[in-house]
Amino acid sequence: MPAPPRERPNLERRLGLPSAIAIGLASMLGAGVFAVWAPAALAAGSGPGLLAALAIAGFIAYCNARSSARLAALHPQAGGAYVYGTRRLHPAAGFTAGWAFLVGKTASAAAMALTLGAYLLPEHPRALAAAAVVAFCAINLLGVKRTALASAVFAATTLAVLAAVVIAGTTGPVAAQPLDGTHPWGVFTAAGFLFFAFAGYARIATLGEEVKQPERTIPRAVPIALGITFAVYLLVALTVLNVLGAGTLAASTAPLADLAGASAPALKPVVAIGAGIAVAGVLLSLLAGIGRTALAMARDRRLPGGLAAVSERFGVPWAAELAASGLVLILVSTLDLAGAIGFSSFCVLIYYGVANAAAVTLDRRAPLPWLGLAGCLLVAASLPLSAVLGGLAVFAAGAGWYAVTERRARAA
Repeated sequence: MPAPPRERPNLERRLGLPSAIAIGLASMLGAGVFAVWAPAALAAGSGPGLLAALAIAGFIAYCNARSSARLAALHPQAGGAYVYGTRRLHPAAGFTAGWAFLVGKTASAAAMALTLGAYLLPEHPRALAAAAVVAFCAINLLGVKRTALASAVFAATTLAVLAAVVIAGTTGPVAAQPLDGTHPWGVFTAAGFLFFAFAGYARIATLGEEVKQPERTIPRAVPIALGITFAVYLLVALTVLNVLGAGTLAASTAPLADLAGASAPALKPVVAIGAGIAVAGVLLSLLAGIGRTALAMARDRRLPGGLAAVSERFGVPWAAELAASGLVLILVSTLDLAGAIGFSSFCVLIYYGVANAAAVTLDRRAPLPWLGLAGCLLVAASLPLSAVLGGLAVFAAGAGWYAVTERRARAA
């Protein structure tokens, strides 16, 4: 007599509200706050333009967060917008979201690893980047509770460093240098760069299958984490503009270190270490999120079925985690960091565009999903041409892979 079919293993619900908020904060309060100010200021053309871009990026992130939170409460499975697009729009829309997340976040993870190496071991950045990917893959394989604990430590450390920088900036000398003037279209380009610093809040949704009482926890955790992050970013932006000005900021490769150097030189090594720790938090949560999305797509046979394996002991998608980390290691050894933020932002904005389109189906009269969808498309189109063309090429390749999987599904 044949054995009954085995049920698909589910991930365990181990994350409460504090843990979910900690993962969201660690995902956002990372490399963005240390890296995006210079290209954003250059694109915006002035301090007021930069602040306007921050407001636009924050508003789009809020719309996306509301849409993601509502959808995650109704569909509390691993995979985020891949699941929402598949169930509420069309499998092709879901695949587009999943493909965008995997490609954009894998490139982002490699960029974060390289940034970590550049801050903490500038003589051998790639070696430290590779070691960090291996170490954080091991942490994630030990279970999501370890991920949440490590994320809380990273987020708290980052907040402490940023607080020290802001205090130093408000008490030190001011030597602000202005730029020529606001570039209206450049404000949207700057918003695209700044959006990169907000994009981690969806990590809570991608871990939805592991959150306790997701219908209550996720809608609360996402806006709380986003609100805290926006307040911190606004405070940092005002401080760095007041001390350095948009002109100096646009030319800086390490804006917060330069701010510390201008206000309190003894803080410069502290800022470097804090930046490394913050980037580490982002890299840790990125690897976890990529693995969960790959798991969801493998379950639906959009990726090889072996990636759907879940560890019975630790309750984590070990095959997807290993595959994601391996791909990041390859990119770490080959990736040019220039343009990585723009490319990642383009892919992630398309991902959230699908999430907003799925949220429209919940209530077509609600304005926020429509505004979020329009904002994502507008800001994505405003990014540098190389990022847009690279992103479109990746989606064309994804369309080909989707056609292959559809043909296999129909033949089965």
